[in-house]
Amino acid sequence: MRAVVYDAPRSFAVRDVPRPVADPGQVVVDVHLAGLCGTDLHLHEGGFFATFPLTPGHESVGVVREVGAGVDGFEPGQRVVVDNASACGRCRECTRGRPLFCKAFLSLGVNAPGGFAESLVSPAHKVYPAGDLADDVAVFAEPLACAVHGMDILQLRPGADVLLVGSGTTGQLLAQLLVHGGAGRVTVAAPTAFKLELAESFGVDRVVQITRDAESAKQTLLELAPDGFDVAVDATGAVSVVDMLPELVAIDGTVFVYGMCDADDRLAWSPYDIFRR
Repeated sequence: MRAVVYDAPRSFAVRDVPRPVADPGQVVVDVHLAGLCGTDLHLHEGGFFATFPLTPGHESVGVVREVGAGVDGFEPGQRVVVDNASACGRCRECTRGRPLFCKAFLSLGVNAPGGFAESLVSPAHKVYPAGDLADDVAVFAEPLACAVHGMDILQLRPGADVLLVGSGTTGQLLAQLLVHGGAGRVTVAAPTAFKLELAESFGVDRVVQITRDAESAKQTLLELAPDGFDVAVDATGAVSVVDMLPELVAIDGTVFVYGMCDADDRLAWSPYDIFRR
């Protein structure tokens, strides 16, 4: 079968590779569609614990090709989505109920072959029926799951005045969850007009077009809320955006860093300001 294969950071090609087979407890899925995520840009550079050689692709939808021994509930031809992340269930973090910090964390498309291929193999318990969802909708299952997890971590207080910076795919998903998750007002700030129009169509209360200059953007947003927002969310992964968020939240406000910055990025937050407010 064909697959995208990285030998090293920034070095990839489409190659013929052996098609995976299903061992006991596994399912082979023929990939119909795989999403391209901002994380894939980090992987392209060799970041985010990428393991080479690597076939990326961690947002996948397709049909079951083969079912391994001991697997119930799936049959060839069934449409499914794949959860790329698996934990060992035995290490210290897993037994503390923190599987996302598993010492042997397995992530298809990150440190195991993913969906930028004609087929992938996954643990059966990480494959879910897609029902009648179209491929270009079902492929959002993984990023939506991440956004839902983010909302779980945020524990949004009902009626909160929320600023969301970033209107890419993740920003659009978070915006909808915030609108329907108890926020009193949701403001989305981003530089791209058509993305802001899309966010507005999803029901956000206010959109603000800002420049990519962080200082200019900060001043624009401070004028909207001189006393600060209850919650300020980064959905950009740009360290310059994350750096300004404490200045945009009210007393006892919450800064929610959702976007993934580069591993060597550093912030210049004031510990005293965080203590004081």
